[in-house]
Amino acid sequence: MRGFAQDRPLGTCPDCGSILSCLYDYEKAKETLTQESLRRRQKTLWRYSEVLPGIAPQNVVTLGEGMTPVVRLKSGLLLKDDGLIPTGTFKARGMAVAVSKAKDLGLKKLVVPSAGNAGSALACYAARGGLAARVFMPTETPQSIVKECVQYGAEVVQVEGNIGDAGARMRTQMDGYFDMSTLKEPYRLEGKKTMGYEVAEQTDFELPGAIIYPTGGGTGLLGMWKALDEMEKLGLLGSDRPKMFSVQSEACAPIVDALDTGKDAPDPGFPDGTTIAVGLRVPRPFAGKQIVAVLRESGGGAVAVPDPEILEAMKSLAKEGVFASPEGAATLAGHRRLLEAGAVARDEEVLLYNTGTGLKYLDLVR
Repeated sequence: MRGFAQDRPLGTCPDCGSILSCLYDYEKAKETLTQESLRRRQKTLWRYSEVLPGIAPQNVVTLGEGMTPVVRLKSGLLLKDDGLIPTGTFKARGMAVAVSKAKDLGLKKLVVPSAGNAGSALACYAARGGLAARVFMPTETPQSIVKECVQYGAEVVQVEGNIGDAGARMRTQMDGYFDMSTLKEPYRLEGKKTMGYEVAEQTDFELPGAIIYPTGGGTGLLGMWKALDEMEKLGLLGSDRPKMFSVQSEACAPIVDALDTGKDAPDPGFPDGTTIAVGLRVPRPFAGKQIVAVLRESGGGAVAVPDPEILEAMKSLAKEGVFASPEGAATLAGHRRLLEAGAVARDEEVLLYNTGTGLKYLDLVR
């Protein structure tokens, strides 16, 4: 396995084009990263510094992201609410770390294709760090998110089609910008993995039996799985793992299709579809093979839900004070279907992951 130093900008592997993943000295890290030491640390994702990229303190770009609450719903389900994080989306985790590392490496201009929230997070953290940002977005992106990016000072280019089409256009207009696309650089994953560390901490390291996660590009799912593996190396967890379940829209469910048909990866020609959960409109995820592998290894799976059930789940969660994004609410709809299929038990401890706030999707509220 070939290694690369963190002292220069990195994308994918220059030899094979695959995803690069950060490794750390876990034996050294376990000396200081302990359950006891965590109790005394700042309540942000930077509390896990031993297993985050090396960044000079003056280059850390932060708005206090991380340690979002885990609440128990009336049904007994747990819900972790990243709608309360800066920019109202879990994307802030990845961009906080990736933009910080980009600044540390001397990069000045950053670009990303986005269905919405990754773009607003990049725009936000680039503004905070004094860097330029350009965002390529599908025309279907909610105008609230487009305006958010503009307000942060980013240049927004809207493209007909899906996030893949936005990425294709972006690659013809790089103009010296550094590509921050999902898993096309190694540091957004490092920020996203803090989701797994936090879930473990907030359940007193007694993990739930299952985690249900809305999956488009899948970085958060892969990040949480990486975190669980790292925590075992650090002596914080044993070898038991929760079942991981991906929830997708019935209109765009390449992961569900791959699992249902016994494939190792989604069909590269999987057809596009439209859904109110625009973050789930990723017909050909770059890390599809890795997502499928994690779901199978965990003993979990994937489920698709229709838009009407997503809207109903948004209303249901709002009645408990959680204004979830359609992507996050899809996890509640997915749980209902998983119960019906017998994939999870009614008495099983299950955690839903709400990845964003519904305040960006007010056009869906009637």
